[in-house]
Amino acid sequence: MALQVKHVAISKLSSDPLNVRTHDEKNLNAIKRSLELFGQRKPIVVARANDGSLVVIAGNGTLEAARSLGWTEIDVTEVPEDWDAERARAYAIADNRTAELADWNKVELASALLELDAVGFEPADLGFSVAQASSGDVDVPDDFPEFDENSSTSHQCPKCGYEWNGSTK
Repeated sequence: MALQVKHVAISKLSSDPLNVRTHDEKNLNAIKRSLELFGQRKPIVVARANDGSLVVIAGNGTLEAARSLGWTEIDVTEVPEDWDAERARAYAIADNRTAELADWNKVELASALLELDAVGFEPADLGFSVAQASSGDVDVPDDFPEFDENSSTSHQCPKCGYEWNGSTK
């Protein structure tokens, strides 16, 4: 069966009260920026509750970001009519988890981020820091300071406590 996408009023949608995924400010800002740059490219997934209302089971962060941007409508697709609440909930968890289990090709990621940066796409607009764009290391925290050959660094041996400065000066 082909996926059917409908354009609905955001006011008709409810966030999933049992959503097991959280969206912090950093994540919501990344979703908002993506929506601003590219629009909505995939529908959020909804299930019809017993009272006929539409509950978001996949795309709660997208819904929250769209609301904060002042959107009044959004594209949705409904789960099949024969799905019960448990199947919809299982899908919601699987949808979040399968994306989370993927890895990045760090060499290709660094190359792509640098190429896109050169043509005007800021790494931050794509959810990455400048340090991540330079290294392709998605595990580098956003607030990781940038260093050069003149940066002073301090080290301490965890066993004996010996301290030294790793600066090149």
